[in-house]
Amino acid sequence: MINSVRNTVFSVLNKNNYGYISPQDFNLFAKQAQLEIFENYFSDYNTAINKENARISGSEYADMTKGIEESIDTFSTIRNFDQKAFNRYFTPSQLTTGDDYYLLNKVLAYTTFVKSGISGISPQPFTMRDSGFAGVVAVGDILVNLESLEQTIITNVSNDILNLEDNIFPPPSSGINYSIFKPENYEVEKVTNSKISMLANSLLTAPSKMFPAYSLNTDSVTVLPKTINNPGQVFSQYIRYPKDPKWTYSTLAGGQPVFDQSQSDYQDFELPIDDEVNLVIKILQYSGIQIREAQVVQFANLEEQKDNQQ
Repeated sequence: MINSVRNTVFSVLNKNNYGYISPQDFNLFAKQAQLEIFENYFSDYNTAINKENARISGSEYADMTKGIEESIDTFSTIRNFDQKAFNRYFTPSQLTTGDDYYLLNKVLAYTTFVKSGISGISPQPFTMRDSGFAGVVAVGDILVNLESLEQTIITNVSNDILNLEDNIFPPPSSGINYSIFKPENYEVEKVTNSKISMLANSLLTAPSKMFPAYSLNTDSVTVLPKTINNPGQVFSQYIRYPKDPKWTYSTLAGGQPVFDQSQSDYQDFELPIDDEVNLVIKILQYSGIQIREAQVVQFANLEEQKDNQQ
């Protein structure tokens, strides 16, 4: 979609020779446009819910709430948290999970630790090798790869081989730390930093195994009770930010860059295709400001107003 958006933007700009936007500038504008549309999903969702509650919203194909939900759900991710120290766990970031989070929708914890260790060389896909599994690990337990922070369900157990539902230890991977937990998990309630100490010191409200709590810090969460302190024990369902789009090229034809999506750093837009018009409009707004062309900005603003009225 990114090449189609760029071609449309350049078609509008070139119609009256408004100016040229370099690939670097286009990628910057594309990133900002995608972020703006992504963040608008949540305000649009709130508006749609209010209309639904006021009984002025449609149903079936006219159900706007459903469409916005589906757009947001494409950014929903379930990942384990990397342990920072004891009962503190890093929140999702480029360094830990490979993506930044917009919203921690749910934080959960496995409350029964089973076993940890270091994987050997997997004999085949969907397996993990170590020793001492028999009588300790059971089918249905949760295995967490502490390097990739992925988790999966154990489907078969022998003393030194585990069969897995997902291939999170692809051969010939080895030397990877792992943790295993019983599948029972509980949602961890968010508590403000000003109240977490008060709760912890109360006999009646102290967080427990069945009713854990967490407080959010700059780059981590602190989970109580302190018995929740194993690597991979805390995980979250969160909404991540979309990846930065990048229009890539490799050669020049007649002095112009030629699109090449085979480049290693190529990244398409992650928004649904029905947002292509919005992307074009917003990139034109940024482009008009950059080339100091008021008519481009006015045109884009007018198109955005028309789109919002529909």
